[in-house]
Amino acid sequence: MNGDPPSADVLEWVERIAKYCADQDGLPLIAGRILGWLTVCVPPEQSAAQIAEAIGASRASLTTNLRLLTSVGFLGQVTRPGERTVYYRVDDAAWARVVQRQVQSLSAFGGILRDGLELVDGEHSSRMRTAHAVFSWLDDVFATAPPLPSGNDTTRRTRP
Repeated sequence: MNGDPPSADVLEWVERIAKYCADQDGLPLIAGRILGWLTVCVPPEQSAAQIAEAIGASRASLTTNLRLLTSVGFLGQVTRPGERTVYYRVDDAAWARVVQRQVQSLSAFGGILRDGLELVDGEHSSRMRTAHAVFSWLDDVFATAPPLPSGNDTTRRTRP
């Protein structure tokens, strides 16, 4: 991955990331491919031309999606003295922000369900109570979860 064309295994993994991002978050496939590639490439900073060549994207669609990923905070831009080229890299803090946003979103939805409990009663409330119980449980899990890893410590973690 350091200047050589990416292997079929790497491209397959990048495509899995792209499909997940498209299915779960509604991102265009090209944005997911960019994110996947910039997560595994060497060096970690890549120009638009390098990214386009690696993932087989047109420069036009690449530019639009680089802007999208930068605007939502997934990517940062790096420049080098004496060069006009802009390099992109995954912002390491983006992963924690994504998880925090998802937790906040689930919590907010749980609050909407809680408010709905007041609207139903008796036998008609069982579905609402069931849904509310799941989101209450989730709130408890998040409240007692350890803090997210920070810095480079995440690279040293091992699986249990």
